[in-house]
Amino acid sequence: MTRFSLSARQWSQMTKLLSLLGLCLLLVASCSRSQQVTTISGAVKTSTGDGRISVGTTLYPRTLDPADAYELASLGLVYNMSDRLYTYEPGSTEVKPQLATALPKVSQDGLTYTIPLRQGVVFHDGTPFDAKAMAFSLERFIKNGGKPSFLLADVVASVKATSEYELTVQLKKPFAAFPSLLAFAGVCPVSPKAYEIGAEKFQPNIFIGTGPYKLARYGTDSLQFDVFDKYWGEKPANKGINLQILSSPANLYNSFRTGAVDVAYLSLEPDQIRSLEKSAKKGDWQAISAQGSVVSYLVLNRNQKPLDKPEVRQAVAAMIDRPLMNERVLLGQASPLYSMVPKTLEVSQPLFKEKYGDGNVDTAKQLLTSAGFSQENPVKLQVWYPSSSPTRSLAAQLLKAYADKYMDGMLQFEVNVVDSATFFRAIAKSFYPTALLDWYPDFLDADNYIQPFLGCDKGSDAKGCEQGGSQTQGSFYYNEIMNKLIGNQRQEQNPQVRKKIFANIQAQIATDVPYVPLWQNKDYAFARKGVSGVQLNPTQILIYQAIKK
Repeated sequence: MTRFSLSARQWSQMTKLLSLLGLCLLLVASCSRSQQVTTISGAVKTSTGDGRISVGTTLYPRTLDPADAYELASLGLVYNMSDRLYTYEPGSTEVKPQLATALPKVSQDGLTYTIPLRQGVVFHDGTPFDAKAMAFSLERFIKNGGKPSFLLADVVASVKATSEYELTVQLKKPFAAFPSLLAFAGVCPVSPKAYEIGAEKFQPNIFIGTGPYKLARYGTDSLQFDVFDKYWGEKPANKGINLQILSSPANLYNSFRTGAVDVAYLSLEPDQIRSLEKSAKKGDWQAISAQGSVVSYLVLNRNQKPLDKPEVRQAVAAMIDRPLMNERVLLGQASPLYSMVPKTLEVSQPLFKEKYGDGNVDTAKQLLTSAGFSQENPVKLQVWYPSSSPTRSLAAQLLKAYADKYMDGMLQFEVNVVDSATFFRAIAKSFYPTALLDWYPDFLDADNYIQPFLGCDKGSDAKGCEQGGSQTQGSFYYNEIMNKLIGNQRQEQNPQVRKKIFANIQAQIATDVPYVPLWQNKDYAFARKGVSGVQLNPTQILIYQAIKK
């Protein structure tokens, strides 16, 4: 299954919790890592007008091996040093060919994908790229058993080089989102001379791919990327990248303000982002924002009373005020979300807004009354969240404060926190009636926001989901109609027909309410004056290639 959340991607630290918590109190009143250093050449220098760009971050990569990279810190670097068969235009979720020369030819049964490959491409070590090298890389991704290996292992039956520049992939079952999956940063070719296939045979401190940059130095607090002079595509607009890894958001914030880095991206705290945005409006520097694809949501466990009653789940959906949550918890640095499918995808439909609105307490009370609840017999719900997330802590406090003020005692929340390891172990065992979670997509297709949440391989109306996506997510949702809809969209190759299926899926979610979508993140980067070409793609990755000054 895909990850619930990644600590490297979290915005903020607990040191800011009390100051932000005051925002929720206003509502109540008014209502040592150890990393081997690999030096390939030279030392990292700060940018001094040599055409190199200095990028600051707080994210330290666990590995540079694409077969094991599953955190944003690692995937962002792999992305910038690699190519994939398919990629995304900045700001778009539509795939386009990169090392492939066209979209795949798909067999009538949806199981065989034939992909023509680009010629004249070489790896950083001079090895030619061809179909055998691509097949080797995909097989290695599956067989080495790294963190993201399931992405291909679950769907791919075989990979073959059917000619020098033609790749044929056989799937275990139809999967219409497969081209989007091939755009995942880790599904990139690596040199067969530098890597090998075998369980746990990883190369965490090197990277030899085909991309516009090659790794020049990998140190404990800095990395250096030099331009690959034999790159097949458009050359970078800069002379290379110096990545500086700062120990805290405060250090990143200060390094950018003092000009020590040209670009700052991940992870700044919400109040720091607000401060930098304010200064950017005065012309001190540039603020670049983009609609991200990370979604936050509330899980409702249908196996725990009284959430077994759909009216109770619907009442929770009606009560939530997303614009208020965005303002008070997120300082306006997100977008209210009304579907489990984010707005970055064309098929998203805001059905929760149409059906429930925001802060619709009258409807919530009516629903609870129809289910047999009252002030004398209230609904009492525990809401849980992992201790690593101050943002979700604030969201939980806001839910409680809002219900206390406006629901006349009919709906009451009790806020509970637990360490992250315990939280993620326990949620699939039905320990929590409700929980606040984030979802970071692996690939940009609506399927990645549907099947992992709603799919159920084994279950019943009586027991809910016993095995499958909804069980691991903690909702235990089971609906045989939903299972059929998921299967249909995975097989359907016609985009317009598939869009209609996704519309039916979202309508079913809005009726059954196994989850309540809350917000969709925005990503923020900051650049000094004179720096241009700063772009963020929808998977939260800063694209180095176009940056110049």
